[in-house]
Amino acid sequence: MWSDNETSEDLLGFKVHANLLIDVVKDDSVLPISIGVFGDWGSGKSSILQIIKDRFEEKDESDDFIESETLCIYFNGWTFEGYDDAKAALLNAILKELEDNKKLTEELRDAVKEKAKKLWKSIDWMRGAGMVLKNVALPAVSAYFTGGSSLIPFGYQKLVDWGADSPENLIEKLQSDEGKKFFKSLTKDEIEAHKKDKTNAVAEFRKDFIEILDTTKFKRLIVIIDDLDRCTPERIIENLEAVKLFLNVPKTAFIIGADPRIVKHAIEHKYKNNSQIEEDNSRIIDDYLEKLIQLPYSLPKLSEPEVETYISMLICKRELEDTNFKMVHSEFQKFRIADRYSAFGLTNFEKILEKVDFDKVKANVITIPSLVPLITQSLYGNPRQIKRFLNTYTLRQRLADVASLSNFNDSILAKLMILEYSELKLFKQLFEWQINQDGLPEEIKEIEKHCIDKTSEECLSNLKPNFNDWCKPKVIKWIQVEPQLSQIDLRDYFWISRDKIGSSITASSIVPQIVKKLFNELLIDGMTPSVTKSLIQKQFMQFTEIEKESFFLLLSSNLKKNQKEKRYYDIFNCMIDENIDNTPYYYMESLKVVDSTNIEAATGLALKAYSNHPEFGEFLMSYFKDGKSKASKAFNIKK
Repeated sequence: MWSDNETSEDLLGFKVHANLLIDVVKDDSVLPISIGVFGDWGSGKSSILQIIKDRFEEKDESDDFIESETLCIYFNGWTFEGYDDAKAALLNAILKELEDNKKLTEELRDAVKEKAKKLWKSIDWMRGAGMVLKNVALPAVSAYFTGGSSLIPFGYQKLVDWGADSPENLIEKLQSDEGKKFFKSLTKDEIEAHKKDKTNAVAEFRKDFIEILDTTKFKRLIVIIDDLDRCTPERIIENLEAVKLFLNVPKTAFIIGADPRIVKHAIEHKYKNNSQIEEDNSRIIDDYLEKLIQLPYSLPKLSEPEVETYISMLICKRELEDTNFKMVHSEFQKFRIADRYSAFGLTNFEKILEKVDFDKVKANVITIPSLVPLITQSLYGNPRQIKRFLNTYTLRQRLADVASLSNFNDSILAKLMILEYSELKLFKQLFEWQINQDGLPEEIKEIEKHCIDKTSEECLSNLKPNFNDWCKPKVIKWIQVEPQLSQIDLRDYFWISRDKIGSSITASSIVPQIVKKLFNELLIDGMTPSVTKSLIQKQFMQFTEIEKESFFLLLSSNLKKNQKEKRYYDIFNCMIDENIDNTPYYYMESLKVVDSTNIEAATGLALKAYSNHPEFGEFLMSYFKDGKSKASKAFNIKK
C-alpha cells in the first residue's frame, strides 16, 4: 500500500518542474514575483512545492546559490481554515518565521523583533476585527479594519483614547449604547479617510516590512502557499488579499499551488452581489487573477510512459529495501535527464537489481504495461487517482489470497477495475449479467465477438443497437485489450469487488475539492431553478469525467441517506432538464434505494414531467405504479 500524502520523493520526474521554478526565484532580477502552480486535484502540485521547500533547506556547498541567504516559508492555507482571520494567519506565520529563524544571529533576531512590533499590533487589531465580526455581528467594523488590501486600523488612536485598548475590550464597548454612538461618529469621521489613505497605508505596511527584511540580511524571501484550493471561498480571498500586500515588495517571491478553477470560483463568489460587474464577470475574474499571479505555471497530465514509470516506481518502492530503492531512484533521476520520453520500467530494473530483488518487482509489474494506456485514459494521468487505484488493486489481491480463491488472475482483476473506475454504469451492468448466468455472461461473449480484431468503426457499427452504452472509443479499447473475459468465470472477481457494487462512492474517491464546493453551493437554502441551472452549466460542465462521476456519486449518496430532502431531487431534475449524460442512470440507481413514502408530493408532481423521458420514463411509471404514497398519487394525477 502507498500513502496518499504529498511527498518530496520524486517518482514522477516532476523535479524538473520544481527546478525550473527554483531557477526563476534564484534570479534576483525577476523579484518580486508571484507564481501560480496550477493543476487539478491530485495532479502533483503539493509534491512539487515540497520539493522546492526541501531544496531550500538543503546544504550544498557546491551550489553557487547560497541557501543561507534565502528564507523559505511554507504555509498551508487549509490548516488555518478555522482561524478568525486568514490574512492575519499568513502574516503571523511570516513574521514569526522572520523573528525566530535559526539562520539569524541572536542580535539580528532581537533587531527583527523590535522592528516587527508595529506590524504585530496591526495583526492583533486585524484579528480583533474578525472577532467583532463573529461575536458582535457588526460587519462594518470588520470591513473598516480589514477591508480591501488595507491592514492598518486607521481609527486606532481614537479607539485607544476611547479606552478600547484590546480586541476583547473593543467588543465589550461596541455592545454598549456608548459604543453604538462612538462607532457612528468613528465611521462618519474616518471611513472617508480610510478610502483616501488606503494607498498610503499599504505603502507604509510595505515600507515597514522591507525594513524588517533588510534587517535580517536575507537576500530573498520565498513564501510557498499550499492547499489554497481546499479552503472556503472567503478564506481563499483572504489569503489572496494578504498576498496582494506583498506585491512589489523587493526580494520576495510567492509560490501558490491551487486548482485555478476553484480560485476563479472564489473570486466570482467575492463579486457575486456586485451589480456593477455582472455584465463583465469573466473579465473581472481573469483580471483579478492575472494581477495577482504574474507567472502562471500549469502542470501537464502524465503521458503513458510517465504513468508506466510511476506505477513501476511505486511497486519498486514497496517491494525493495530502502537502500536498494534509493539506488533505483538515483538511476531513475539520471535516466530522466537523458530521456524524458521513454518509460523507466522492468528493462531498467533488470540492469540495476540483483535477481532476487528483480524477480520480486517483476512479479508485480508484469501485468502493468499492457494496461497502461487504459489506466492513463481512465484516470486522466492523475497521480493521486493512480495511487488510489493501486491501493485498491493491492487490497483486493490480498483479499483474494486470504480467501484462497483458485485460478485467480491479477490481470483480469486490473482490467475489471479499469472498467469500474472509468465506466461504473457498465461495470454494474456486467455484474448484473454475470450474477444471473453463473459468472459467464453471454453478453460479454457477444461484445468481444463484435470487437476483437476489428477496427473502431467496425466495432461501433457491430455494437449498435443492442449495446449502445458500450459504443465509446475508450470502452472499445478496454474490450480489445488482453485478457479477454468471455471464457472467464467472473464471480470471484466481483465477489472481492462487492463492497463497490452497492457502494455510493467508487474506490477512486475522496471527493475532489472542486466537486465538494459545487455540491455545497447547490445546497444553499432558497436557491432558484435558474441559479441552479447556471451553476451546473458554469461549473459541472467544466469538470473532468472523474469529477463528474464523483459529483453524481456524492449526490446519489446524499439522496439515499436523506430521502426526505427535496433539494437533492431538484438538483437531479435540473440535470435531467439539461440533458447531462448519465443523469438518468444515477437518478434511477438512487431511487431504487428510496422508499417512495419519503418523497414529497411536490417532488412526485415534478417527476411526472419526465414520464415520457426515453431513459427515465418507464422506470418512473413502474416506481410510482402503486399509487399509495403522496408522491405516487401526485405522479399519477390525470391531466
